[in-house]
Amino acid sequence: MLKILDENGKVIVEHAPKFDKKELIQIYEYMVFIRLADEKAFSLQREGRMRTYAQLKGQEAAQIGSAYALRADDWIFPSYRDMGAMVLRGMPLEYIYLYWMGNEEGSRIPDNVNVFPISIPVGSQIPIGVGFANAAKLKKDKTVTLIYFGDGATSGGDFHEGMNLAGVFKAPAVFFCENNQWAISTPRSKQTASETIAQKAGAYGFNGVQVDGNDFFAVYSAVKEAVEKAAIGEGPTLIEAYTYRVCDHTTADDALRYRNKDEVEEWKEKDPIKRFKLYIEANGILDNTIEIEIRKKAEQMVNNAVKKAEETPPPMPEDIFKYTYADMPQNLREELDELNESLE
Repeated sequence: MLKILDENGKVIVEHAPKFDKKELIQIYEYMVFIRLADEKAFSLQREGRMRTYAQLKGQEAAQIGSAYALRADDWIFPSYRDMGAMVLRGMPLEYIYLYWMGNEEGSRIPDNVNVFPISIPVGSQIPIGVGFANAAKLKKDKTVTLIYFGDGATSGGDFHEGMNLAGVFKAPAVFFCENNQWAISTPRSKQTASETIAQKAGAYGFNGVQVDGNDFFAVYSAVKEAVEKAAIGEGPTLIEAYTYRVCDHTTADDALRYRNKDEVEEWKEKDPIKRFKLYIEANGILDNTIEIEIRKKAEQMVNNAVKKAEETPPPMPEDIFKYTYADMPQNLREELDELNESLE
């Protein structure tokens, strides 16, 4: 397993990725912002202001580290738990809140934001992301796709079909498995007989690497290398980010029914934000004054996103017809005309 930063925030390898002070503060800001945004979404759901929500608490380093390693023209294909990566890649937080509030306006991706819509069916984004990557290759673009999924998705057909296609055609794709140990109530031990998820890549003819998913530097380094390889035609990589879901699967779940409380507490001590914070504190980059400013700024941004989301009007019925095709086919035009007539 690739690890660069230990649980006490100390670099344990000779060569670690280099970031200046400004970048390190920015990375920490992203992780704090996402943690607060995630906690706010949980509160909104409990208050009846949001529908079922899937928390990402404990997976901030995996998501921020991976997305931070991408280049401007690269794309991400997220699962339902990847708000952190989506926001870092330019998706407005209020859009994600709208999505979980049941407003389809939240699925409208802004122009110049290279984020595919959230996938709810487990693993269905994988072959789509591979197809997108292969299309980029045929067009001779240098675009790389980063495809997110959980350990549960590796038991689905979409995972194997996507991996096989990517291997055969050397698609410029990076498969990023956030192995958080639990697929709802199914533990990792019941998910696969292989020792790691990363080693599954070998069956499809490309490399796999397991990284400490709570270590920002390890995740960043692995993804950056995988993206660089894919961009020059050396094919895909499977990255297994070994992490943990410290919250319930969703707000409709009760993880205490199937998980040991001591296990959860043990993983809370491996908190990725705490680990990164210890590192930048030890290097004289973060102090209490800066910490207070970061949290105040993050809270304000989260509250502004909530306000924007809750002030957004519900979508119009005709929107059902408008956003499936670039050019609406005749049969849909006729149905839209019928709808408009019935509403007059």
